[in-house]
Amino acid sequence: MSQVGTTPEGVPIILLKEGTRQSRGRDAQRNNIRAAKLIAEIIQTSLGPRGMDKMLVDSLGDITITNDGATILKEIDVQHPAAKMMVEVAKATDSEVGDGTTSAVVLAGALLEKAESLIDDEIHPVIIAEGYKKASKKAMEFLTEITINIEPKDRRILEKIANTSMQTKLVSIEATDLAKLVVDATLKVIEEKNDIFKVNLDNIKIEKKTGGSISDSELVSGIILDKEIVHSGMPRKIENAKIALISEALEIKKTEFEAKLNISNPNQIKSFMEEENQMLKDMVNKIKSTGANVVLCQKGIDDVIQHYLSKDGILAVRRIKESDMTKLAKATGGRIVGRVDDLNEGDLGLAENVEEKRVEEDNWVFIEGCKNPKAISILLRGGTQRVIDEADRSLHDALMVVKDVIEKPKIVYGGGAPEAFIALKLRDWSKSLSGRDQLAVEKFADAMESIPLALARNAGMNPIDTITQLRSKQSKGEKYTGVDVINGTVADFEKLGIMEPVKVKEQIIKSATETANMILRIDNIVASSRGSAMPTPGGMPGMDMG
Repeated sequence: MSQVGTTPEGVPIILLKEGTRQSRGRDAQRNNIRAAKLIAEIIQTSLGPRGMDKMLVDSLGDITITNDGATILKEIDVQHPAAKMMVEVAKATDSEVGDGTTSAVVLAGALLEKAESLIDDEIHPVIIAEGYKKASKKAMEFLTEITINIEPKDRRILEKIANTSMQTKLVSIEATDLAKLVVDATLKVIEEKNDIFKVNLDNIKIEKKTGGSISDSELVSGIILDKEIVHSGMPRKIENAKIALISEALEIKKTEFEAKLNISNPNQIKSFMEEENQMLKDMVNKIKSTGANVVLCQKGIDDVIQHYLSKDGILAVRRIKESDMTKLAKATGGRIVGRVDDLNEGDLGLAENVEEKRVEEDNWVFIEGCKNPKAISILLRGGTQRVIDEADRSLHDALMVVKDVIEKPKIVYGGGAPEAFIALKLRDWSKSLSGRDQLAVEKFADAMESIPLALARNAGMNPIDTITQLRSKQSKGEKYTGVDVINGTVADFEKLGIMEPVKVKEQIIKSATETANMILRIDNIVASSRGSAMPTPGGMPGMDMG
């Protein structure tokens, strides 16, 4: 029974129900910081081009092999509440900017680790949190000093950005080819309004198919449907396609209420069936009269309609996903029509070629050569399903960073150079502060260096020598100096041409600081008896693979 105090008469005051556990003050803080640090340690080794992959096995035995921070943390069934907050950092960073998830978690873990030593020196967590907040704001200002403005449509720089993102992934060998694919795809769906560029990645459809290698992946100026043509008598290829997009089923609708027909002689059956047949034939004639030679239907197509369409040489595909129908409308310039009677020539979409192609053991329909496609497809290939899944995650990150740069055309050089520069500047700035804020800002600067330190450690370099060298060069004004993990040295990243979006860096600093501060301000954990997820006060955080 959890209770707090007694009345003057000695009667216990019961506040929390039986089985409730409570962790307070320093215990609660240590417990939370330990859990958050553990999460950071798990994914720290996957940072950078020399980062290692993780094999995640769920309760069903399904395996995921990845070094994508957000994916690792999504797949791990984290039990500890503070550790769950670290997972939220990765999710928020992933949905906002698509890359930098590992860095955000590593930085949040480092901020908490540095704060722990200040708490041990009797500095109040709220003062540390306030100092971190000020340091974060100042870090954003220092970031602008090394920011370089670029042209939003500069293909060369966009390819370098995509390439940098994929250098840390399984697909690094094919990164150059995939970067071209990513930039081509993004530039095709770019929208411009009042000199402001927007990219909606929903307009890029990624179809995955095992077989071949990643370098066999291709961009299709149109949409790939993982469907077959409905009737064997239909043409397998149509050039100069005029496409009818229909969202309703091509069949006679059944009445909503139960109906009975009383038939007294066989002729009535015959005329009834002929009437039904004629109605279906009229639907086909209506489609044909608009000049359509391809029918793409969201729902089913009656066998009789299939027969008449094939006789007229019209290609048809059925049961297409609603999201694909929307993309088809954008790609072909057509309009999705609910009823066949409403269809007219102006509603038809256009494509140079609609063709059924063999992709490994399946037949897929390719709608290609759309004149000005606002939706396109990438056909992603790879040796095994796991390779393709990881390539898909890498492609998502690359598409996101290219989108980030197009929408906010500012970049910084990579390799931990921005973090090292910010750390140097923050230390100088901290000298102008008085009181305990100064200590918090210095610790924030130390935490910023956790990124280049992790890069060096993962590359097998001596972290102490590397960070000393990095600080020395940065203090001499070489602001683009970072950790070149490929060659195992400290180098100028302006010469190496390794770039990252400013938007990603800003998101990493913001989300890591907010999460660290949130965890620091917790001094009491009350866990109800229902769940066993809460660790005992002072205990190690529970973590299972799920």
